[in-house]
Amino acid sequence: MVFGKRSAIAVCCASLALTSPHIISGQATWEVVVDGLDNPRGLAFGPEGALYIAQAGSGGDGPCGPGPEGIRCFGYSGTISRYDVRKDVFTDVVTGLPSLATEGPPEEGGEMFAIGPNDLSFQGRGNLFFTIGFGGDPNTRQQVFGPDGAQLAHLGRATPNGAWTLLEDLGQFEADNNPAGDEVDSNPYGVLALAGKQVVADAGANALVQVRANAKISALGTFPNRMVAAPPFLGLPPGTQIPMDAVPTSVAVGPDGDYYVGQLTGFPFPVGAANVYRVPKEGGTPVVVASGFTHIVDLTFGPDGSLYVVEIAKNGLLAAFGTNDWTGALIRIAPDGTRTELVPGVLTAPGGVAVGSDGALYVTNKSIYSDIGEVLRIQP
Repeated sequence: MVFGKRSAIAVCCASLALTSPHIISGQATWEVVVDGLDNPRGLAFGPEGALYIAQAGSGGDGPCGPGPEGIRCFGYSGTISRYDVRKDVFTDVVTGLPSLATEGPPEEGGEMFAIGPNDLSFQGRGNLFFTIGFGGDPNTRQQVFGPDGAQLAHLGRATPNGAWTLLEDLGQFEADNNPAGDEVDSNPYGVLALAGKQVVADAGANALVQVRANAKISALGTFPNRMVAAPPFLGLPPGTQIPMDAVPTSVAVGPDGDYYVGQLTGFPFPVGAANVYRVPKEGGTPVVVASGFTHIVDLTFGPDGSLYVVEIAKNGLLAAFGTNDWTGALIRIAPDGTRTELVPGVLTAPGGVAVGSDGALYVTNKSIYSDIGEVLRIQP
């Protein structure tokens, strides 16, 4: 942050804290540019201008074990794909990555709610970093999924020829340190690759974690539970408050050099309870800079300082799981604080967003389904 001047950077990031939750609907055009994907999640542009897509996969034949959405089975169906936006050419570039998925109805694409390659980020031409998720106590990975389960909850790296390797065991870091001090849980999700380090939002650990080039892991910030109103169906006395997990899912570097983190929020999944936090680049206490969102799964900054926020289920996860209402949202917060929902009603369980050099936005859609996942190009 620049002090002593009201620079464009300072205006951009300070205005987020003053933004009203009121959202207007914007006019934008959209088209599907890629389809047939398996649980597509994070997006990133490579140094050559192509769009890379993390597909969490469709699990496999097992071993199988319990997960947040039901019984999930292990396999090596996770993929990172490349879409040449200029030539309209799609190829799989990294295959055989660990994946877990829950069986769903055939009409909804079969295997759902996959956990595998959740996000990806580039640092230079030959360094594509990605996260492999888990969602649970990392001490149980091999107990439930056998020796291959040890590959879950990791940071990984791929090279241009498609070779990949798993790097730091972020699940073990959570098991050994538990920086948030709550239940031991790890689900490495959003990743940001920078010179000499990678920054990961661990949605299970409720922590923003930094991994240095020397493999040293540390927590930059933690996100404590918040007390929220208990939903009526729990039958608790009126006014009862219960704890809600933070569930940080996404991280982007802001124009001021600090980290901006979006949260999903845990049970009871209240509508409008998700925040965007700023974490100092050196680490420290997260500070709310924008509130009133519902279940954030990704965010990124545009070249003009606008912040784009993806909500996987704008009407709440209780509605999503209860009535299959997976209507999502893409919201732009302009540098002056104005919020605009782009393409309202178009997105279904969106998962990630990236900004192209031409100003177009690319969003993964139907991100919790196999076979029917998409990438949309949105022209604001």
